[in-house]
Amino acid sequence: MIAVQTDDVDIGDLIHRAKQPGAGAIVLFDGIVRDDDITEMELEAYEDIAIKKLEQIAERARHLYHLLSVDIIHRTGRLKVGENILVILVSAGHRKGAYEGSRYILETIKAEVPVWKKELRRDGNHWVPGEYPHNTGNIPLNEEL
Repeated sequence: MIAVQTDDVDIGDLIHRAKQPGAGAIVLFDGIVRDDDITEMELEAYEDIAIKKLEQIAERARHLYHLLSVDIIHRTGRLKVGENILVILVSAGHRKGAYEGSRYILETIKAEVPVWKKELRRDGNHWVPGEYPHNTGNIPLNEEL
């Protein structure tokens, strides 16, 4: 499952589906809204491009790390402290491929996927700096899309 959505993620269902023949390891990354003096976090995405990028990243990771399954769900909307933001779940025949594949997916998402985070604080709100400045329209569309 590759998705950008406002709804929460059923992690138990993802784990259940990842337990397939040949799987010897499942690695879950669950990025949550951290309590850094914020009240909430607001996430926006350029959804069409984000989904295409997530699909490309998943396919590269499958090939590079011999992954049997890849699920990437990135949430958008207004989220409270402790809520899921990004869920990455991979399965592989061995733990090394699962761990390395999960890490590759996470780091590549940070570098390539147009998602913006706004921290809502008691003393004011601010956009978190990232690869793509918010509302600039500067999203590089490479030849893979």
